[in-house]
Amino acid sequence: MLKDRLPVNIAARTAPNLFDIAAIVCMLGLAVAVGTIARHTFGPLTAPNATTIHLDPSYLPGYAMRTTLRMFAALVFSLLFTFTYPVWAAKSRRAGVILVPVLDILQSIPILGFLTFTVTFFMNLFPGRVLGAELAAIFVIFTSQAWNMAFSMYQSLKTVPTDLEEVTRSFGLSSWQKFWRLEVPFAMPGLVWNTMMSMSGGWFMVVASETVSVGSTNVVLPGIGSYVGVAVAHRDIVAVLYAILTMLVVILLYDQLLFRPLVAWSARFRFETTQGAVAKDPWMLSLLRRTHLLNQTSRTFGDFLTRIGGLQIGRRPDAPRRPVLPPRIMDGVWIGILVAVVGLALWQVVLYAAGSLSLREVGHVALLGCYTMIRVVVMITLASMVWVPVGVWLGLRPAWARRAQPVAQFLAAFPANLFFPIFVVVIVHYSLNVNVWLTPLMILGTQWYILFNVIAGAAAFPADLLEVADNFRLGGWRWWVRVILPGIFPYYVTGGLTASGGAWNASILSEVASWGSTTLTAQGLGSYIAQATAAGATARVALGITMMAAFVIAFNRILWRPLYSFAQRRLTFA
Repeated sequence: MLKDRLPVNIAARTAPNLFDIAAIVCMLGLAVAVGTIARHTFGPLTAPNATTIHLDPSYLPGYAMRTTLRMFAALVFSLLFTFTYPVWAAKSRRAGVILVPVLDILQSIPILGFLTFTVTFFMNLFPGRVLGAELAAIFVIFTSQAWNMAFSMYQSLKTVPTDLEEVTRSFGLSSWQKFWRLEVPFAMPGLVWNTMMSMSGGWFMVVASETVSVGSTNVVLPGIGSYVGVAVAHRDIVAVLYAILTMLVVILLYDQLLFRPLVAWSARFRFETTQGAVAKDPWMLSLLRRTHLLNQTSRTFGDFLTRIGGLQIGRRPDAPRRPVLPPRIMDGVWIGILVAVVGLALWQVVLYAAGSLSLREVGHVALLGCYTMIRVVVMITLASMVWVPVGVWLGLRPAWARRAQPVAQFLAAFPANLFFPIFVVVIVHYSLNVNVWLTPLMILGTQWYILFNVIAGAAAFPADLLEVADNFRLGGWRWWVRVILPGIFPYYVTGGLTASGGAWNASILSEVASWGSTTLTAQGLGSYIAQATAAGATARVALGITMMAAFVIAFNRILWRPLYSFAQRRLTFA
């Protein structure tokens, strides 16, 4: 009798119910909308409405869909980058010597620095087609999303608890199994929060990505960013408010449909032996669990991924190592190759710039870099003093963190140029110092890297250690110094490093503010690169980017890298 009933019960559990039907209808509608919009990307740039921006609010839903698709396309590439580049840098000491400084450089290069050298490349791939411009926009959004995700993965791989490492060795897990069964789950809480920050970072730079102007090349792609750019140029406050409202709706939608379930799901990977504070599942996750067909499909897909993660790929801990040259000889060869490549690259830069740049201008650009560095240091310090306590409070209270999550995403996504009218009007009206009062624009979008990473660190803090602190009656300043700050320190270093790199990147926007016909310019590397880009002076752009890269590498090597090493040696859970 049981055998007769079993197929019926299985069929009942997998047969579609009303929740399945509703979800499938929504997915079909989304697929139709995506297909309709994607069809326009293969059209010519000269087609009607291909690059025309209308301030009529009825166009905003379509613009919002196109912008969101660009951001999610860039996010897919950012995830691929995250699971390859920083993993290689963390697992190979010799590769890390090159890959980590390159990552420092890439995250510090301003958006216009990428636009100068990439727009022509993508436009030539598909000449006269919208697809070339779309790929250029997606690449620019990628450059605003990938770096903090990569640093989060790198930090997690470097701070995996040693006792868990010993467990993987005891079970004889291969390098592939160790990566998917230990390292990726350990990195997941921080990676999810940094993915949310990446989406917000994409919004922050969406204006620059959808309005491309490099020398004689001018391309405007329909989207919320280009809509905001046109509205600001026309001083249309009502249109700006419509754009802000549309952006808020889009952020709320993908927060509810995607990131809230992801945050709840990532909570299962907390490193602890006792149950910590939890919040009830979000409505979207509960709804998906009530479906039959989709739930079974997701379980089947999850089992498939589990089998892939369990494959015996890579070297086992007890496998004999192949004979290699002594480490000192290999290090010497590697450093020799590195010095030769870097020296050749610098020599080519010097030869390229020598014909059009003087030593006096190089010294002037170095001074501008000092001005921008002072702004970065001051703003990062102030942001840390404000957002570290707030992030700890939210991270230890999942229910409150869930309430604050969409608010933080919206504030992090708020484009800096929407504040230009306020800053320009106030500075002009009160005759304020431009070099001082344009500085807050630099941190408006980048301070959230600190908040999101601190929240992730506090949320991943083991509940049993909090109980030990309570049993020993640690409170006040001692609790901060002895318990929570050491626990979240690796996450703060990741947030501070990406925030400082983002601040250098945001200098391209913050040091040049326009409202209508009024333009204010602060002295710094950002304004120098912006003016050189607008003039099409490639040599000056290269000089500005090279100088910025030099400042960032020096700053990271003096401050952030030693802090990373300290966190890895002294502040890793054992």
